[in-house]
Parts: sequence; structure tokens; C-alpha cells
Amino acid sequence: MDASRTKATEVLQAAPGEGNAMGDVVITGVPRTTTGGLHAAIVTITNSTNATASYAVQVAFKDEAGQVADTTVVWAENLAAGQKAQPVAFSRKPADMKLVAVVTKAQRY
Repeated sequence: MDASRTKATEVLQAAPGEGNAMGDVVITGVPRTTTGGLHAAIVTITNSTNATASYAVQVAFKDEAGQVADTTVVWAENLAAGQKAQPVAFSRKPADMKLVAVVTKAQRY
């Protein structure tokens, strides 16, 4: 798992701008009542290509002022054409903070 996280982080760092896969990613918040109070979001990744691909996605958790309070990376490896994956992004910030999760970068590789 650590090697996959490292690879995803490296891919995102090398990707220009928002990456090449923002259109393949949708984020959905998860109620904190179902996560033990943690901020979390389901990141739905759909391989829109005709070939197997891997994805790295950076998720930012923004506070009420729109400032980034936390970031994390999720990934999906070797998705077949048309296949979906739904990794969950978690914030490490305190549960009493009001945060909104947004995708800030997504790269297909």
C-alpha cells in the first residue's frame, strides 16, 4: 500500500496543472455520523479510456474560508476500460472543523 501511495504522489507531482483526468473523477461527501466523526469523501474514478489505466487523485479539505486545511492522495490501479473504483479520502483534521472535500488534481497514467 505504501508503494502505491508513493507512486500516486509522484505521478501527481509530475503532472501539469489539474492533470489529465479531472473529468473521470466525482467526489461525494460522507456523513460524519457514518465515519466515527472523521471528515471523509468517496472518490469515484471511472476509466473513460479504451485501455487499462491507473489514476492518482489529490483531494483537498477546505475550511469555511475556502482555505486548504488538509490534503490527501487516493489512487486506483489497473482499472479496465469503463471500470470504476471508489477509494475513500479521509482528513486528519479535528471533527469539529467544518470542511468540504474537493478534487484538486487527477492524473491518469
